[in-house]
Amino acid sequence: MSDKPSVLFVCVHNAGRSQMAAGWLRHLAGDTVEVRSAGSAPADQVNPAAVAAMREVGIDITGQAPKLLQYETAASSDVIVTMGCGDACPVFPGKRYEDWKLEDPAGKGVEAVRPIRDEIRDRVQKLLAELRPPA
Repeated sequence: MSDKPSVLFVCVHNAGRSQMAAGWLRHLAGDTVEVRSAGSAPADQVNPAAVAAMREVGIDITGQAPKLLQYETAASSDVIVTMGCGDACPVFPGKRYEDWKLEDPAGKGVEAVRPIRDEIRDRVQKLLAELRPPA
């Protein structure tokens, strides 16, 4: 892992869970971590309930757009966090993988997305602590 580790968050649509995780990591890590997100079958837009839930905690993900998972992006990432992308997620030897079992926010209102957002925050904080151990 380089001085600036890269983390790739992957879910099916790259519209909810992976976008919220990327938003949290950008917010908490600043420019100390390269943050990436992608989907195996990207949606047309980021989930509006995810955008609203993140806005409630002061994080703006409106400028993000779902992206297709590219082989090169996964191959050049230090950590790959999957969130239900199934067999579409490539596996590379020597990469650190985490599979986060999270409820899919698709089709849910902001009230139902809040607990998912908060669980993602907790997991991102733990991941960041592991990537940047105390000096």
